[in-house]
Amino acid sequence: MMTSKNILYIEDDREIGEWVSTDLKERGYGVTWLTSGDRAVEEAGSCQLAILDVMLPGLDGFTVGQRLKKQYPGLPVLMLSARTSIDDKLQGLQFADDYLTKPFHPDELAARVEVLLRRSGAASSEALELKHLLVYEKENTIKNRETGEEIVLTGKQFHIFQYLLRHLGQIMTKEQIFEAVWGEPYLDGDKTLMVHIRHLREKLERDPATPEIIETIRGIGYRVRS
Repeated sequence: MMTSKNILYIEDDREIGEWVSTDLKERGYGVTWLTSGDRAVEEAGSCQLAILDVMLPGLDGFTVGQRLKKQYPGLPVLMLSARTSIDDKLQGLQFADDYLTKPFHPDELAARVEVLLRRSGAASSEALELKHLLVYEKENTIKNRETGEEIVLTGKQFHIFQYLLRHLGQIMTKEQIFEAVWGEPYLDGDKTLMVHIRHLREKLERDPATPEIIETIRGIGYRVRS
């Protein structure tokens, strides 16, 4: 779920993962803890910062971090590693925003998290105004301007909406959207995207039955009007 300060944390060591995620939650952060990088890109859509362990099963932290930066250039990435060699640090800092060596004190991790969030917030752009919505793309935050409330999206919903926003005013086909969000070819007749769009409209539109923001282009796909 999307909160004002949600952290994606990827660590396969259960003991360390439990300790770090519990500590961060006690400090007021929302934490999405994964034990591998398989769903990292999907889950990062609703997060404001990513903390990655270098040694992961399957894709290593460097690869996961590079993929996250490619998909979300404004997302701060903090690497964690037991490796102390300068080569590893230099490799990590080619794309990451910070690199912390294990073992570390939780206060130091929390301080670095705070600095990265503050720095990314300071560099954030103005809100994109869409009808009654204020969309803060770099903070991954959407607010209803009329009520002042934050609109909470799931990772998948945010990824779909973000894709449409990146192509504001353009008609995007169902095939394009599905392949960008799910990373798989669209199969004709698949209702998955349609169901997600319906749920998105329930959260974003004043009246989901007569959408003003996500427009259906019959027989082709969808468009977000500027």
